[in-house]
Amino acid sequence: MTEKYVLVGAGSAVFTRGLVADLIRTRQPADLALVDVSPEALDTAMRLARKIVTAAGAPLRVSGSTDIRAALPGATVVICTVGVGGRRAWEQDVFVPRRHGIFVPVGDTVGPGGSSRALRMIPAMVRVAEAVLELAPGALLFNYGNPMAPVCRAIRKATGANVIGLCHGVFHVANELADTLGVPREDLRYTAVGYNHLTWITHVRARGADVLPDLLRTADEKLALAQPTPDDNVFSWHLLKLFGAFPAVLDRHVTEFFPQFFRDGSYYGRRLGVDAFSFEGTIADGDAEYADMQRDAAGDGPLPPGYLERIGGEHEQVIDIVDSIRRDAGRVYSANLPNTGQAPNLPLGAIVEGPAVADAQGLRPIAQPPLASALAGALASRYAWVETIVEAALEGSREKFIQALVLDGYVTSLDQAAALADDLLAAQAAHLPWAR
Repeated sequence: MTEKYVLVGAGSAVFTRGLVADLIRTRQPADLALVDVSPEALDTAMRLARKIVTAAGAPLRVSGSTDIRAALPGATVVICTVGVGGRRAWEQDVFVPRRHGIFVPVGDTVGPGGSSRALRMIPAMVRVAEAVLELAPGALLFNYGNPMAPVCRAIRKATGANVIGLCHGVFHVANELADTLGVPREDLRYTAVGYNHLTWITHVRARGADVLPDLLRTADEKLALAQPTPDDNVFSWHLLKLFGAFPAVLDRHVTEFFPQFFRDGSYYGRRLGVDAFSFEGTIADGDAEYADMQRDAAGDGPLPPGYLERIGGEHEQVIDIVDSIRRDAGRVYSANLPNTGQAPNLPLGAIVEGPAVADAQGLRPIAQPPLASALAGALASRYAWVETIVEAALEGSREKFIQALVLDGYVTSLDQAAALADDLLAAQAAHLPWAR
């Protein structure tokens, strides 16, 4: 079978570049349909993809459309990297809360920014899922868009589509822990269960031995630092000492799940999003990288060296997962799937990130022991927030948006929750028809 991949949100040029390089590496014929609502972004992605394919001489056929319905017929794999409003909308998710005294480093998963992003992501992703069910019902459907848990939960609740949420965060952190331990990455064995961007690595082994004691000694060293830097991820190591489990995906995301400690951004002598994990720096880097790709795509000359090399990032496991499913290989990956009992003390139906086997039946969660009470407790209110923000997005409800902001824990009063909600709705009105 020749696979037909449809990439929705192809304007995420870094993802497109990585996916094309990975497809080329399989040496198998395939079709790749790129979809983006922005003609300019689509043109950049198309030019770039075709240049990479030509340079490699690969049997990969590239097409593009601004209309997802035109691209879906015949699709076998649909990959969504949608970011409604792009970086400009993302900026408002962070800058508007700053005016209310709330500082965060990312703002795409939880916190007021995660709630705001969910409002505009969920309706768009539900429409994508509906189109997939109608025009490519047999296709594997993958979502990479944040906030992961609300998006996947909303798709399943509204459409019943069997969406699989993927994120490279757990894989990335496991590799970092292997490097910290000085063991080959392929020798590390671990179990990670939880909520995307706060997934607890509860067991770590290497070469048949439990290496958690070695990580605890590293934690002692980190906590003894007189002047830790953001690269030290001291808060994550502190959580390991306290809870006996390591949180993926490090302080840049993990701090946002604990607003009681970081609401005003104070972080080991720095401020989150400012001089610790600079948000402006993230945006500037994204803009610069996209501008570079626009230039490379539009130019007449060959692509710079490195475009055919495998790069790390969100894309880096999806082709392997598809291969494992098609070959019935049974390889194990971290995936975001509904809890059908694989996480015994997390809510049934909630989107849980955990180990899943990729075989001819698709991606199936692997049953795990219950999380320790404290670990489950750190996630409990998050799942209630997910249900509330999903309802707010599906119903277009200001009141439920305010409720979600209250449950999220960043606001200090009901009045602040209402004022913040109205400011975010006004800032994102172009992407929220019901809020205009």
